[in-house]
Amino acid sequence: MANDKFTVVGTNIAEKATMIWNVADMLRGPFKPHEYGLVILPMTVVKRFHDCLLPTHQAVLDTWEKVKKFAVVDGFLTKASGYQFYNTSKFTFDSLLADPENIEDNFKDYLNGFSANVQDVLSKFDFDNIIKRMVESNTLYLVIKEYNSPKGYLGPDKISAVDCGYIFEDLVKRFSESFGEEAGAHFTSRDVIYLMTDILLSDADLSKGGNVTVYDMAMGTSQMLSCMEERVHELNADIDVTCFGQEFNPSTFAIAKADMMIRGGDPNNMKFGDTLSEDQFSGYQFQYIISNPPFGIDWKREQKAVEAEAKKGELGRFAPGLPKISDGQQLFVLNGLSKLATNGKMAIIQNGSPLFTGDAGSGPSEIRRYILENDWLDAIIQMSTDMFMNTGIST
Repeated sequence: MANDKFTVVGTNIAEKATMIWNVADMLRGPFKPHEYGLVILPMTVVKRFHDCLLPTHQAVLDTWEKVKKFAVVDGFLTKASGYQFYNTSKFTFDSLLADPENIEDNFKDYLNGFSANVQDVLSKFDFDNIIKRMVESNTLYLVIKEYNSPKGYLGPDKISAVDCGYIFEDLVKRFSESFGEEAGAHFTSRDVIYLMTDILLSDADLSKGGNVTVYDMAMGTSQMLSCMEERVHELNADIDVTCFGQEFNPSTFAIAKADMMIRGGDPNNMKFGDTLSEDQFSGYQFQYIISNPPFGIDWKREQKAVEAEAKKGELGRFAPGLPKISDGQQLFVLNGLSKLATNGKMAIIQNGSPLFTGDAGSGPSEIRRYILENDWLDAIIQMSTDMFMNTGIST
């Protein structure tokens, strides 16, 4: 069933993402190919917010008129919108297009009408500067018009939260490829993610309901978290799944936070920062951890913070040892182990190097000893090569 579903959804999502990416046709010239995503990613997020809020737009405006002089208004407005975010601007994409002469001022008014949590998302895209460039190149009106076409519709009645997550991730992958980056750094196939979720939940007793906590320490656009939530609810729809994640790429973090807000989760559980040097979840413990940290990336930038934490011994995350400076994968393993609740489970993707680098007594070897002597390793699963976009690395 999972494979059939993946195939059907994957085809539809790729088509929708391709249509959105066609906006690039009108950016050609004023924007270089590697800059298209700077327009397309934030515009897609804004349009998703817009289409979610459209059915309750008038109700929010009516409520705003009643409460705008109150000291605290968020509760009234989120109740009216039906989401954890809202927009008090009178404009919609339809009315923006009705006044092309004032498109810049009116679009800014529309964006300024969003609640503070959406403003935080947009700030991570540096969207003000992008809007300025679109105005200067006479493309803002054309881009808004394209997104307001039927093929640009992203409302939840036609595009589910999971499907929209696929669209975001596909666009991020395309954006990465336009930079010449390895998309494997940003994109994990659904086949791999569902393998991980099924392993994590293989012996879980979820019949009694309750609450499940899930953490991804390198969450990207948060699709591992949404797949884990989806899988848990397939087993028991009454279980509350609380997702937590950290990401240090501003654009993918913004998408993850936007996605969480739309799905009805707590956007405050989505944290920005470098997991190795700026741990946002110190003291937390989680029932499930699912993650695909970067392969073979050095930790020179985080070296000072990592070594300082290692000196804390068992009070820190890196007491067992430190891997070689050229490969930080085992640091993510240790970070996960430090946050795993008693009887919790972690599924983490690595390439081959953490299995064999380092002689006996070295940091990598001591990390392996720490895992094995505590009997924490359930299984190592060799996956096929070419499972990750643009890379044949064995995982």
